[in-house]
Amino acid sequence: MTAPAPVHPVDEVPPVRQLAAFGLQHVLAMYAGAVAVPLIVGGAMKLSPADLAYLITADLLVCGIATLVQCVGFWRFGVRLPIMQGCTFAAVSPMVLIGTTGGGLPAIYGSVIVAGLAIVLLAPVFGRLLRFFPPLVTGTVILIIGVSLLPVAGNWAAGGAGSKDFGEPKNLGLALFVLLVVLGVQRFAPAFLSRIAVLIGIAVGLAVAIPFGFTDFGGVGDADWLGISTPFHFGAPSFHASAVVSMLVVALVTMTETTGDLIAVGELTGRAVEPRSLADGLRADGLSTVLGGVFNTFPYTAYAQNVGLVGMTRVRSRWVVAAAGGILVLLGLLPKLGAVVAAIPAPVLGGAGLVMFGTVAASGLRTLAQVDFKDNHNLTVVAVSVAVGMLPVGVPTVYERFPDWFQTVMNSGISAGCLTAIVLNLLFNHLPTKAASAPEANGLPAGGGEQGVEQSREEVV
Repeated sequence: MTAPAPVHPVDEVPPVRQLAAFGLQHVLAMYAGAVAVPLIVGGAMKLSPADLAYLITADLLVCGIATLVQCVGFWRFGVRLPIMQGCTFAAVSPMVLIGTTGGGLPAIYGSVIVAGLAIVLLAPVFGRLLRFFPPLVTGTVILIIGVSLLPVAGNWAAGGAGSKDFGEPKNLGLALFVLLVVLGVQRFAPAFLSRIAVLIGIAVGLAVAIPFGFTDFGGVGDADWLGISTPFHFGAPSFHASAVVSMLVVALVTMTETTGDLIAVGELTGRAVEPRSLADGLRADGLSTVLGGVFNTFPYTAYAQNVGLVGMTRVRSRWVVAAAGGILVLLGLLPKLGAVVAAIPAPVLGGAGLVMFGTVAASGLRTLAQVDFKDNHNLTVVAVSVAVGMLPVGVPTVYERFPDWFQTVMNSGISAGCLTAIVLNLLFNHLPTKAASAPEANGLPAGGGEQGVEQSREEVV
């Protein structure tokens, strides 16, 4: 009798208690980002507290469904990797503009539905572009993803952007305490506990934050026990040409970002993303975005902060993230539970975020270590791509005088850096040059060190 084929770590199903702990850890890592988009858009449109609460519960519900589709998958939908889904920040500015210039929420949802359908149709096209993502490009993009997320963790650690006590030493002290707890657990605790170091750090940080007055559980009492999002709660969607065009630009940006995230998770889990699986993942993004337009929420994409959590904990099972999706569905159906999670202070999340986002950047460096930087232009590709990607992160207003479509693309450091890396890689490593055809003294063509860049990721590894 032949032994059964070993199960890939991505497909392993941990025990139930580990599923719950690991899944909750993923939820806590992305919760603040998930609820930020409806809060920003709803606040800009001056919605009532009841409507804001409705947007948040609807968002959590669809976040959970989108995550389940991406991790579990059905037919040609879902990459079947540990990927958390959440509302994309790339759509915030266009949606605020659409909602506040007369279109309202129905115009936002109409454009979101069209964008989702466009993503589904364009997914196979993006899948065929995977050959333009060698380790030189993917490592650069993963590095940019991690570094561009660090300001988010910094804002959390300081108390949350816009908070009255932003930058107070007590906030940074609490974030440092959580960071030290996470590092201590990861270094000295048994293997299982080290894998939930972020969850333990957040729990210990919350326990310390309560007696020092960091928390406010007032919203828990006001929240309903049960809340169900119904389709088109704010009215039937309307379709305006300008709104649809701006959201289609957002769709291209989110597809680029999701491509980078999926490749990053493939590198971390040891299951390389192929053209077909990339198309399946993008197709799931499109389906989730259509559901967002129907169920009163917004466009969806892969969440990079959870990519860092996968790398940090080395828990590669997609069923762990599927469990996180189930928890999000519960939070969307039970607003009171969502209010409890929302009461976690920003500095607690900031301390954990520093580790997770730094892990993403370090993973990019690990991928770049496979690339040959000798006697070629690869260092220039990385340098310029990182610089372009970090420009809107360091100077958020740098493009404010440019057209809206340009800002939508370039204000995202991830999409700006990714596009730059792809173009420069084509320019330096794929277009024929005179130097490439001229033999060197050793009989090899100039630039021969670039061969490893043009190989597939599997060959390089």
